[in-house]
Amino acid sequence: MLSTAAFAETAALVGDLTRAGMLAALMDGRALTAGELAEAAGVTAQTASGHLAQLTAAGLLAMERQGRHRYHRLASPAVAQMLESIMSVAALGIAGEGRSRALRVGPRDAALRRARTCYDHLAGQVAVAIADRMTERGQIELSPDGGAVTETGLHFLKDLGVDLDAARPRASRRMFCRPCLDWSERRPHIAGSLGAAFCATCFAKGWMRRVEGTRAVTVTQKGQTVLDLAFGLRGAFD
Repeated sequence: MLSTAAFAETAALVGDLTRAGMLAALMDGRALTAGELAEAAGVTAQTASGHLAQLTAAGLLAMERQGRHRYHRLASPAVAQMLESIMSVAALGIAGEGRSRALRVGPRDAALRRARTCYDHLAGQVAVAIADRMTERGQIELSPDGGAVTETGLHFLKDLGVDLDAARPRASRRMFCRPCLDWSERRPHIAGSLGAAFCATCFAKGWMRRVEGTRAVTVTQKGQTVLDLAFGLRGAFD
């Protein structure tokens, strides 16, 4: 059973401004070096090293060695889900205080709201619209208890080119399909191993590409054509 002390310790680790900046930088699903994370958090490499050690010891980060380099990533999808939930609650708090009216949303913010990565799956207006269309068509079922893909949905995704076999690794305990509350749209997008497989397909087929230095992704012209035909998303790209 989770102790109150362990719960408080995890919350304190995430609540530090420097560590929060590092964790947010890793929410696009990639692994980054200590130097890159130091830059993202605005601290020295030495300071970053201490914070990374704490996050790794607590099981929030995992470290991988490749040659002379050490790369840090979020330890699991559960960590990413926790962080996205915190972002969602934080956004609700800002709106509740009426401070959202004072926020000036710049081009980067608009891009993040339109389409971004949430760890290893897609989030933002485009992702929520995809979830909405599939729900309306009876291809997926999303509820607070979890998610399910219907036979119609499985055939649709297979025809679209999503590798469903890769989305269902036998040894994985990860949920195949689940809803993830979108912090900007406040409605669910598709997560789980299915969400990750769909996201990977979008990148592999050139429908989307990452925007350097941010979680935002751009829907390419090819992607707009394919996704609009598949999901009727023309308005989501504006």
